[in-house]
Amino acid sequence: MKHKTILLLFIFFIITGTIAVLAESNVLFRINFDSLTDWEPLTFPKIKTHSKYSLVSEGNKSILKAESRASASAIVYRRTFNIYENPRLHWRWKVTQLSDRGNPKEKAGDDYPIRVYVMFQYDPERASLGESLIYKATKAIYGKYPPHSTLNYVWTGANISERFIASPYTGKAYMVVLERGKEKAGQWFEESVNVLEDYRNAFGKEPPATAGIAVMSDSDNTRTSAEAYLEFIEVGKSK
Repeated sequence: MKHKTILLLFIFFIITGTIAVLAESNVLFRINFDSLTDWEPLTFPKIKTHSKYSLVSEGNKSILKAESRASASAIVYRRTFNIYENPRLHWRWKVTQLSDRGNPKEKAGDDYPIRVYVMFQYDPERASLGESLIYKATKAIYGKYPPHSTLNYVWTGANISERFIASPYTGKAYMVVLERGKEKAGQWFEESVNVLEDYRNAFGKEPPATAGIAVMSDSDNTRTSAEAYLEFIEVGKSK
């Protein structure tokens, strides 16, 4: 009986170990906020006050703290990935300060305490003549192409029912509302999304293949303050 128990335990550890390896293989990469060396700032020419991004400790973990004080700016992760091969995004976040002022469907209310951006790269080979001219002109000014389009996964202070909100500034961006209202403030939540499916639902077409990640906290339109935290971000295959 003893030998049988040992054998069963041995088989159990082999099986669970195999499952763990398979689970890990679904993750292309995981961003832990031990440092910000793989991130670069993104600022906007007309917005002079920038949001602040720093690393803080919670328990034995290093996490990202995002603060905005009537400000806006983002940080961009340097690594890109193929959205068709790795469409799943998974992360853990919380918001401790947010405003419910303004309508997020209007420019005056287009603020979010935290956004996890997915930015899709412009592909010159798939562009129309008009698009090509616009993107070349923009590159000449700023030194690189702007994104082709973006999905912004957001936490909003507004109590709205919609999941997808078109940006009031551009037809090339959609907000995907995951958390809403102030009732959940101070609590950690895990999110898992299929970016490819969300893009198709939002834009009604296929996205460019190459995508990148950015994080943003903004409160410049409502002239308020916000504070949010991110523990990690994972990119991987659909489960």
